[in-house]
Amino acid sequence: MSSSSIAVIGLGYVGLPLALALARHYPVTGFDSSQSRIAGLKDGIDVTGEVAASELSVSTLVMTDDPKAIDGAEYYIITVPTPVDAANRPDLQHVTAACATVGKAMRKGAVVVLESTVFPGVTEDVCGPELEAASGLMSGQDFFLGYSPERINPGDKEHTVDKIIKVVAGQTPEVTGKLSDLYGAITSGGIFVAKNIKTAEAAKVIENAQRDINIAFINEVSMIFNQMGLNTHDVLAAAGTKWNFLPFKPGLVGGHCIGVDPFYLAHLASEVGLQSEIILAGRKINDAMAGIIAGWINKILKDDLGNDGGKDKGGMVLVLGLTFKENVPDLRNTKVVDLIAALKAQGHDVDVHDALADGDEAERLFGLKLLDRMDGGVAYDCVVGAVAHDAYAAFSSEAVAAIVKPGGLVVDLKGMWRSLDLGPDVKRMEI
Repeated sequence: MSSSSIAVIGLGYVGLPLALALARHYPVTGFDSSQSRIAGLKDGIDVTGEVAASELSVSTLVMTDDPKAIDGAEYYIITVPTPVDAANRPDLQHVTAACATVGKAMRKGAVVVLESTVFPGVTEDVCGPELEAASGLMSGQDFFLGYSPERINPGDKEHTVDKIIKVVAGQTPEVTGKLSDLYGAITSGGIFVAKNIKTAEAAKVIENAQRDINIAFINEVSMIFNQMGLNTHDVLAAAGTKWNFLPFKPGLVGGHCIGVDPFYLAHLASEVGLQSEIILAGRKINDAMAGIIAGWINKILKDDLGNDGGKDKGGMVLVLGLTFKENVPDLRNTKVVDLIAALKAQGHDVDVHDALADGDEAERLFGLKLLDRMDGGVAYDCVVGAVAHDAYAAFSSEAVAAIVKPGGLVVDLKGMWRSLDLGPDVKRMEI
């Protein structure tokens, strides 16, 4: 094991797997300002679901909420959230707070690496001065900066931090070399050395924006096909037979990456005097999809219930899944909550079940009380498969039929029940 000491700041989806991977090769201290997070990890509980208790129990990683415990480390790696504010502007408060903590702890010669998604310039123009102010040291002389964009995909057990290509960039060629060695020790995917820090920052911010735009295109064509009575999944199955057709699917786009990062790129455009066109257009489409889908569902239900469009005859709807994506418990920036709100506004009674989400968190964040179970003998006018958790994707025809009324509507947003024969009495809707 190398003697180089490392402190990882932030033990969430990104920081914890990284810290554990590094701890196989280096002395590593993981710091998180949340006492409850540290207490849970020490008890072997990772609420993100990314790391098993068995992995935590055998690791040499030291976990702490005491900033004094990271004094004097050689490397500091910052992996904190970078959300947007209510006006969709970049919110760097977690980054600047982390820099203040690191600045008080570091000594001359330290290397500070940012992994969080930011727009180009943040590492050098924001983190640098924040670290200088907290430490009394000079960036590029007494301590050095680096950037290595995180590429964690929550719930993905294939593209883990020890298998992916890590992009690195340092303030000097020497620092870049050190970071190449540091990250090269933990991943079999190899290292890509970016031209400079700003280039590495720019590469990261466009990765998720590209996905967002591609999904927005598919969402828009799904609106067109819906008006024509075409099933988008059927169209995609045919188009996907071409070798270079990109396999994007329609749906709700939330979470703390794809639903947020494009705003960082749009902010950068405004900073250099340009008006974003495609980026914000994609965001507009994807943010509107929950309301559009609710409108489609509402029309079918109101027609079935013999209503003229008023709110007096809303249906009973069961929404399966609340998290922002399948097989993760993360509720941050989930768009399913927008779908639920829109259905309620249209007069429907909505129950929600999620196989992985924490019920207390759902109630605290959204005022939603999740069903504990689905075997209460209730049959719904409409069942919405909103999130393709394995528990839902594994439903049999009988399991779906047991929760929807005869003649009811099954809305399969993720196409997870396409192969099921639900019988002639069940209406189906996909997007």
